Amino acid sequence: MEKVFIYDTTLRDGSQAEGVNFSIEDKIRIAEKLDEFGIDYIEGGWPYANPKDNLFFQKVKKMRFNHAKIVAFGSTRKPNTKVREDKQVEALVKAGTPVITIFGKSWDLHVREALRTSLEENLDMVYETVEFLKKYAEEVIFDAEHFFDGYRSDPDYALAVLEAAVRGGADWIVLCDTNGGRLPHEVHEITKVVKEKFPDVKIGIHAHNDSETAVANSIMAVLAGARQVHGTINGIGERTGNANLCSIIPNLQLKLGFSVVPEENLKKLTELAHFVAELSNMPLPRNMPYVGESAFAHKGGVHASAVMKQRRTYEHIDPEVVGNRRKITVSDLAGRSNLIYKLREFGIEVDERSPELRKLVEKIKDLEKEGYHFEAAEASLELLCKRHFGLAKDYFDFEAYRILIAKRRIDEMPTSEATVRLSVEGAREHTAALGNGPVNALDRALRKALEEFYPNLKEMQLIDYKVRIINESAGTSAKVRVLIESTDGKRKWGTVGVSENVIEASWIALTDAIVYKLMKDEEESMSGS
Repeated sequence: MEKVFIYDTTLRDGSQAEGVNFSIEDKIRIAEKLDEFGIDYIEGGWPYANPKDNLFFQKVKKMRFNHAKIVAFGSTRKPNTKVREDKQVEALVKAGTPVITIFGKSWDLHVREALRTSLEENLDMVYETVEFLKKYAEEVIFDAEHFFDGYRSDPDYALAVLEAAVRGGADWIVLCDTNGGRLPHEVHEITKVVKEKFPDVKIGIHAHNDSETAVANSIMAVLAGARQVHGTINGIGERTGNANLCSIIPNLQLKLGFSVVPEENLKKLTELAHFVAELSNMPLPRNMPYVGESAFAHKGGVHASAVMKQRRTYEHIDPEVVGNRRKITVSDLAGRSNLIYKLREFGIEVDERSPELRKLVEKIKDLEKEGYHFEAAEASLELLCKRHFGLAKDYFDFEAYRILIAKRRIDEMPTSEATVRLSVEGAREHTAALGNGPVNALDRALRKALEEFYPNLKEMQLIDYKVRIINESAGTSAKVRVLIESTDGKRKWGTVGVSENVIEASWIALTDAIVYKLMKDEEESMSGS
C-alpha cells in the first residue's frame, strides 16, 4: 500500500472560517487529537500573524507528538527585501518547528497586481526564502498559491515558480487551487504535467471548495501523482471551506487502497469530526459523508428491509469502519422492518407477525399525518413504543397548567408566569415560576414541582427549541410542531409535540424530555452501569 501523507490545516486555514475562533487550549487539544488519529503534518498557524499563534508554537515545543510533525506557516520574503531582514521569515525560524511551509505567488496576475513586483523578483523571492529556511528546518514545503489559475494564464511562468522552489531545496511542492474554481479533470491534467516535469520531486495538493469539488480535486491529484493532501477536519475554512479530510481519508484508504492512517485509527474518524465540530462551534451537518449522523440513515421501508438482510444493498461501506453507525428512522415512509430494527435498539423484542406491532405501525403513521416527526425526536419515539407495550411508567400525574402574560407599558418587555399542578405518588404539588417567555416559564415551573422528588433533573437542560408551522394555509389556526433537544451532560435527546396551540405542543415535548431522562436514569441504575 503506497503512502499518501495527510497535511491538516484545521488550526490555520480552518480557523479562517467565519464564526470560528480557537483558543490556545482548543488548538492544543485539536493538535493532540490529530496526532492520536495519525495525521502526518499539523499546520499550527502563522507565527508572524498574531500573538496567539506565537504562544501556540511556544507551548508545543514542550510537548511530545507521537506521529505528527508540527508545521509553521508563512510567506516568501517581501519584494526588494533581503531574506535575513524579513521579520516574518525570522518569525518562522523562531517558531522552532521541524517543518516550515511557505506560500509564494505562481499566478502572474497576482505577482503584478497583488505584490506589485516583477516576475523575476518573485522567482528570486521563492528561491531565496526556501534556500534560507532549509538551513533551519528538517523539511520545507512550498505552497504554490493559485497554481492552477496561474498555469491556465501562463504555464511556463507557473512551472518556473515551482522550479525556483525546487532549486532552493523544497522537500514538497504543493499545487494550490486557492480560489477553489478548478474542476477535477483540470486538476488531474495539470498535476500530471507537473509530475512529468519534476519526476523526482514530491508533489502535494491544496484544494478549496468554492466549486464543491475540493474532495474530488484532491483525489484526482493523487491519481495523477500527488502524495501529500492538504485539508481540514469537516472541511471548515475560509469562504466555502477547504477539502474535507473526513471524506478524503476514507476515500483514499478504503476505495483506492492507499496507506493513509493506521487501519485501527480509522474507527476514530467520526469521533474526531464531532470533536472538532464542538470546539470550532460549527455544527456537523447531518448529511456529511462518512461521519454525519445521517450518513448511514435509512428512512424508506424498502431500503431498511434490504439493508438489514445485506448491508451492501444500500451502504457503500460498513459504518463501523469509520466509527459511525447505521440508523433506521421511523416515519410515514417506513414499514415493519424499520420499526422492528428500532424496537431492538430500544431493547424490545417482538414477533414481526404480532398484531400489536401492526397497531404500533398504524399509530405512528397516524401521528405523522397529524404532523409528528420522529426522525429528530427519537426519545419521543422510544417513549411511544415503550408505552405501547406497557414498558414505560408515569413519573407524575398531570392535573393542570396555566400561563399568564403581562405587559404594563409599551416600552416594556412582556413577562410570563406559569403555574403547574401535578402529583407524584399521591403527593400534590402546585408551583409557579417566571420566565423570559411562556415556554421558559412552563419549563421552570415543571422542574420546580419535580426536582424535590427527582433531584437528577437538575443535571438536565434544554439546548435547542424549534417551532415549525405544519399546515401553513390554515393561517393563525395552523398546527405547529415543537422540537426540543435536551442534554444532561452524558447524552443528548430530542422530543416532539404537535398541537394547534404552541404552548400545548411545547408542554408535550417538555414532559417527554423529562420522562425520558427519568426513564433512562432508572434503566441505567437497574443495569448497574
